[in-house]
Amino acid sequence: EGGYNVVGVVTGPDKAVGRHGSVLQPTPVKQYAVEHGLRVLQPERLKDEAFIEELRSLQADLQIVVAFRMLPEVVWAMPRLGTFNLHASLLPQYRGAAPINWAVINGDTETGVTTFFLKHEIDTGAVIRQVRVPISETDCVGDVHDRLMLLGGGVVCETVDAIIDGTAEAIPQEEMITEELRPAPKIFKDTCRIEWGRPVRQVYNFVRGLSPYPAAWTTLVAPDGTEMVVKVYEATIAAEQGAGMPCGTIKTDGKSCLHVYTDDGVLSLRSLQLAGKKRMAVEDFLRGFRLVEGSKMA
Repeated sequence: EGGYNVVGVVTGPDKAVGRHGSVLQPTPVKQYAVEHGLRVLQPERLKDEAFIEELRSLQADLQIVVAFRMLPEVVWAMPRLGTFNLHASLLPQYRGAAPINWAVINGDTETGVTTFFLKHEIDTGAVIRQVRVPISETDCVGDVHDRLMLLGGGVVCETVDAIIDGTAEAIPQEEMITEELRPAPKIFKDTCRIEWGRPVRQVYNFVRGLSPYPAAWTTLVAPDGTEMVVKVYEATIAAEQGAGMPCGTIKTDGKSCLHVYTDDGVLSLRSLQLAGKKRMAVEDFLRGFRLVEGSKMA
């Protein structure tokens, strides 16, 4: 749409879907590329010689990476103008796989997008463009992701134009470090478990930093020891004080209020999901699920 000569698109292989994995589903990137008559490359291995030769045959002047795998040097060093990446943080902060999640989890009030040239160490190359975006205290990671996604497209085009015009001034990240760096490691299931013994503000940020995906979770424990996994998608900090109550203690009116005590406050759950069920508002949950007195979150 920007009028650039896109000589090729590299994306992941088609994935097997369906009940028996008998249907191959192309990535959305491939679908778009095919619709617009663009050449598509789908390597299983980025070091595969056949892929390297096919990529080289395109004679691209510039390569752009967005939300893809880590590239070997033989790939990113190929074009004469280099290869740049779009990263969803204000580098050098939040290098790693989950920058948006960690910015929200840590309670940051600002994030952004960065384009930078690739080099050996991941997310450490010289910065070309950077745009800042505020994070409100009610934003979940999905909200921030969508804003950065739309912004990122424009920043990529600005970066391409600057590189073509020869006006791109890449700044080494070492010159930009003014405070302790916060990492953004990949998030796993165990990472997403809520620790009710933390301050209520931290628990609140944790929930919104993982919503809607992959979602924070906790274990609902009945007095008889029965356990059930519950995902928490939305919550608010209750005005009620939580001092003196054991962390994870549940207080509910059985209708619309489901409070859980933390180290120094109370979190009011607003949207959750039981294992095997659909996501629902807390009112619907309380209407269809009877919480036994003495149950707790752990």
